[in-house]
Amino acid sequence: MNIYIGNLPLEISEKDLRHIFQEFGQVLSVNVRRGRFSGGSKDFGFVEMPNEAEARAAIAGLNGRELRGRSLVVYEGHPRSAGHGYEKKHGEDYLGGGRRLW
Repeated sequence: MNIYIGNLPLEISEKDLRHIFQEFGQVLSVNVRRGRFSGGSKDFGFVEMPNEAEARAAIAGLNGRELRGRSLVVYEGHPRSAGHGYEKKHGEDYLGGGRRLW
């Protein structure tokens, strides 16, 4: 299961995050998002856990937990839509405009 973690401390490392989630079970991968230019954390990341029960226990146990002065936001991650974050509705393009008439 893919898990989203938000409101991470900016100095968190992938090793730190892996250690925290391993309290609940096996961790396949950890990805802390980094700024393109600064290289610093963007305050969110993803953890992948193979066992759904362990993943759900991690979500329940870590959501709202304080870490270095910040309250974590943890929930099940979902794949991005084909519109790169924009939901495509019937008759609309990805920028939210209506159907073009030309």
